[in-house]
Amino acid sequence: MVSLKKIFSWCLLVALTFLAVANVFAAEVVKTTAFNQPNIILIMADDVSPDIFGAYGQSNAAKTPNIDRLAKQGVMFKTAYATAMCGPSRAQIMTGRYANTTGAYHNMVWLNDSHKRLYKDNLAFAKVLKQAGYATAIAGKWHAGKQMPYEAEVGFDEYSLWEMDHYINALPGGAKFTGLHEDKKTTSRYWHPAYVENGKLLNTKADDFGPDIEANFLMDFIERKSKAKQPFLAYWPTVAPHGSRQGFPSTPHNGKVGFLGQRKDKKAEWQRFLALNEYLDHLVGKVLQKVEDLGISDNTIIIFTSDNGTAGKAKTRGVEKGVQVAHIVAGAGIKQRGLSDELTDFADIMPTLIDFANAQSYLPADYHFDGQSLKPYLTGKTDSHRPWIYGYISGSQILRTKDYLLEVVNPILGTPKGRLYKTGDSRWGQGYQLVSGQAEHAQAANKFAEILQQYPPLTTDLSYFNSKRGKQFLKQYLKPKNIKRHLHNHKDYQFYDESYVE
Repeated sequence: MVSLKKIFSWCLLVALTFLAVANVFAAEVVKTTAFNQPNIILIMADDVSPDIFGAYGQSNAAKTPNIDRLAKQGVMFKTAYATAMCGPSRAQIMTGRYANTTGAYHNMVWLNDSHKRLYKDNLAFAKVLKQAGYATAIAGKWHAGKQMPYEAEVGFDEYSLWEMDHYINALPGGAKFTGLHEDKKTTSRYWHPAYVENGKLLNTKADDFGPDIEANFLMDFIERKSKAKQPFLAYWPTVAPHGSRQGFPSTPHNGKVGFLGQRKDKKAEWQRFLALNEYLDHLVGKVLQKVEDLGISDNTIIIFTSDNGTAGKAKTRGVEKGVQVAHIVAGAGIKQRGLSDELTDFADIMPTLIDFANAQSYLPADYHFDGQSLKPYLTGKTDSHRPWIYGYISGSQILRTKDYLLEVVNPILGTPKGRLYKTGDSRWGQGYQLVSGQAEHAQAANKFAEILQQYPPLTTDLSYFNSKRGKQFLKQYLKPKNIKRHLHNHKDYQFYDESYVE
């Protein structure tokens, strides 16, 4: 007869063996989940062309060693497009769809009531990743439709957002912002700023700086989710280096921000712009250091981009400079390629995030993206991405292949065929050859025309332009000085022939 002591010993052995196997299995599940669902940090700078970042090698660059390091460690796209204005760019990055699908063409042109129902009619990447098990957070500037990031149809769990007075005044409890304003309608995004964090107005002080608040919020989120072993999506559409009429930082020293005061002359404005970019780089460096300190570098992907060209010199223009943005990807599993000649645009970002997160099963079977995933190229499975990219702003369309550029295709402003250029390997407007109407380049022209059949241009016979808002838009849009500005580069970038050839 077996003794109770032997039975107990046997049961204990079985239990310990089971626990050991269970722990190994759990560890493998965590490891597999981590491998299949890397952490993602998506950073988007506001109103800045890629030439300001040192890695792009242009003469007017700021000192951006941390962003440059990302470019060296991963992939930096020489040619990446968004739109030439914040609203439609943010709609495109959130949905992976162009304006012809979403209706978001301009901050004042949202067709089919898309400003109110963008995420009712299109999926947001945060919602899909949340369904796939990701913790999600956003910090900075939203401006991607009237639906807010924390609404179920958008999908962010946590947020720290720069907000306007009308939104703050509507918060429960009678909150009122008492900080600085850039003008009568615009709260400060920099010094003594207006931020709402997870439903509560922050009590900011005079020496509080908006981008610091954003970075600190996201670093706290990253640390908490990392320790909880939950994959995370941290989206940082920062307010910097967008222009402001209220203060700016000096180049940081020992992590501190200096206040240089308000300046109006152009030299001081440029100094301010450089300082904002350099301080943003400093904050990016802090976030990268946080990732290293937490020991999650081998399972975190970092994407750095910008929403449109620099204000005053490129933003809102229907030329390439308006839609060309920074685009750098580095981190877990990303092949070190450095400067890449491959083409990409903002419609590629959402399918890329879905692909990395292995979240395809959370998409409806018939759901389509206008872009395509970059994952095969980024991870080295392929050495090419896509043959053309698309940019736009209001009524202008811009198309690019590696060898040709078609810009300012705009029936409303009298340029329905646009301007066609042979660019070869040249970029930044240097060496572009105007070839519109030339027989030897007809094949390229025909290819562009074929692509644009998928994306019909805006025309004034659309019902939107009979609405009050549509009429207001056209009144400004059709002013001769605005037409001239929209159809051409800023004088600092007029490196190629911009005459229109029918």
